[in-house]
Amino acid sequence: MNPLLNTFNSTYNTAPFSEIKTEHFLPALKKNIEEAKAEIDAIVNNNESPTFENTIEALDFSGEQLDRVSSIFFNLNSAETNETIQKIAQEISPLLSDFSNDITLNEALFKRVKSVYDSKDELDLTNEQLTLLDKRYKGFSRNGANLADDKKEKLREIDKKLSQLKLKFGENVLAETNAFEMLITNEADLSGLPDGAKEAAKQLAESKNKEGWLFTLDYPSYIPFMTYADNRELRKKLAISAGSKAFKGDKLDNQENVLNIVKLRHERANLLGYKTHAHFVLEERMAETPENVNSFLNDLLEKAKPAAQKEFKNLEQFAKELDNIDRLEKWDSAYYSEKLKQKLFSLDDELLKPYFKLEHVINGAFTIANKLFDLHFQEIDTIDKYHEDVLTYKVTDSKGDLISIFYADFFPRPGKRNGAWMTSFKPQFIKEGNNSRPHVSIVCNFTKPTKSKPSLLTFNEVTTLFHEFGHALHGMLANTTYPSISGTSVYWDFVELPSQVLENWCYEKEALELFATHYETGEVIPMDLVEKIKESATFHEGMQTLRQLSFGLLDMSWHGSESPENIKSVKAHESETFKNTTLYPDVIENCMSTAFSHIFQGGYSSGYYSYKWAEVLDADAFEYFKEAGIFNKEVALKFKDHVLSQGGTENPMKLYKRFRGQEPKPEALLKRAGLLK
Repeated sequence: MNPLLNTFNSTYNTAPFSEIKTEHFLPALKKNIEEAKAEIDAIVNNNESPTFENTIEALDFSGEQLDRVSSIFFNLNSAETNETIQKIAQEISPLLSDFSNDITLNEALFKRVKSVYDSKDELDLTNEQLTLLDKRYKGFSRNGANLADDKKEKLREIDKKLSQLKLKFGENVLAETNAFEMLITNEADLSGLPDGAKEAAKQLAESKNKEGWLFTLDYPSYIPFMTYADNRELRKKLAISAGSKAFKGDKLDNQENVLNIVKLRHERANLLGYKTHAHFVLEERMAETPENVNSFLNDLLEKAKPAAQKEFKNLEQFAKELDNIDRLEKWDSAYYSEKLKQKLFSLDDELLKPYFKLEHVINGAFTIANKLFDLHFQEIDTIDKYHEDVLTYKVTDSKGDLISIFYADFFPRPGKRNGAWMTSFKPQFIKEGNNSRPHVSIVCNFTKPTKSKPSLLTFNEVTTLFHEFGHALHGMLANTTYPSISGTSVYWDFVELPSQVLENWCYEKEALELFATHYETGEVIPMDLVEKIKESATFHEGMQTLRQLSFGLLDMSWHGSESPENIKSVKAHESETFKNTTLYPDVIENCMSTAFSHIFQGGYSSGYYSYKWAEVLDADAFEYFKEAGIFNKEVALKFKDHVLSQGGTENPMKLYKRFRGQEPKPEALLKRAGLLK
């Protein structure tokens, strides 16, 4: 019996993970595709003339089971994968790509959609319906509906190849991450490392039947080593291994994949009548054009670069005075930054970590969500999970009504890719008067508890948790009619606003007092530490900004190029792009693009600038909260009603202005970052 072939009859309609076997996916997805095709045929063959309801709405609600099963499958491929799942992904991706093209290249269907679109002025549609109609029409016109038959075939070929290349890219990065291990057998080589990091490394070695201390490229292992280990040669070894992921000229090398992805995306954009892939993507973003993005990034660069250069010079001087380092290298960056931060602010992560026990931070995020949005989180064990580490919660409002099911998955393991992200297993929508609530998940890679210590987070991990939880709130509080514009289905350069704005609470005394208590004594974080967190918030902000901008500019250089077929060397192209943002000497063995999963595997191609773009929005939005009080119910309600619950129902700038009463001011960001003279 294949549980994926029927609607789930579990509590809250959640995914029946314990019943799902890997071999269920392929037959289920193939069958789901057939069923979805039949739904599309029914729309096309409807004898009644096209209306918003029988065409646009019917299209948005079609393929519900296919969407659910594929989201379960691809979420597992990111968080709990194995070779079999990866093989299925390679087989299923072209089928899904074909199915998607079957819809957008279906002439009869497009004719119906166009007929409704052309008569939209005579129809009495709500803002949300108009947005959906516009999105649906563009979904066809921007994806080949107006092409001649031979070009449609070409488009299908490109999409199929792209879906497989992106998967291959991600598989190579994960395999490279899992393949590297650095075993240390001489305890002297651990000098400088905190006890917690040593204990975790010992435990990891034991789990693999090895003597000594084991370090990997997983963040909870990699970051402490790069930040604290005194042994410069070992930091170099680790840094080069991390920086050379999928750049070794072997079977896991991604250079060809990068060049092919970029070429195919460009070819696809040209086929559809766009100058570059960036022009295609940005037409549906707040930024609108590559010119706007580049001018935004370069304007920030101009303001941040002098500060970054000054900070770098100070760091060089500091390393020279402290350890007689003649040339600061990339593997010195975190180490000497941390030492300088400790000197300037008497603050280091080891001092803070006891106040950030994972469970306390989770409860803190929940308490803040309760104070702002009246949400209640109750841990439940009556629903299935895909791994024993996953925590599951029922989220309700003040009336006790279900708002969402929430999954949280916090620790690294071999089947999970690095980093942190939010995703969903089921969207929110309203159908036949029933408001069907979302199932939302966040996935992170934090330090696991050890025999002697619980999971204690660095301050950076605390802000990461709040960031992903901000995305989760955007998903949970969704309250729209149509699934395709619900929750986080918004313009890509707007999606980071809810996540980034929530990070601000981590720096506020009123918020920290709610959850930052010492895991052994229960003592609330001392106010002098809170002051130091705030003071140090802009430490090396110039260098951080430069780094973020360099990634955004790299993304634009790949996807805004009018002749990517002329790019022959990934490394040379990257070095040329980084020329204006480089502080550290180049490392010949390293290349960022070959592991830049955000833009080559995830959805951030031509969109990496969004992080900085949304920072302007979030700094401006939080300014509003601060003026009224960070737990002000009125401002929180406005944010919930005009931003969080609205999904992609309207142009994001309209939604933002409705919340804020004005357009965002970039000064708020520059002021917060300490970059405003």
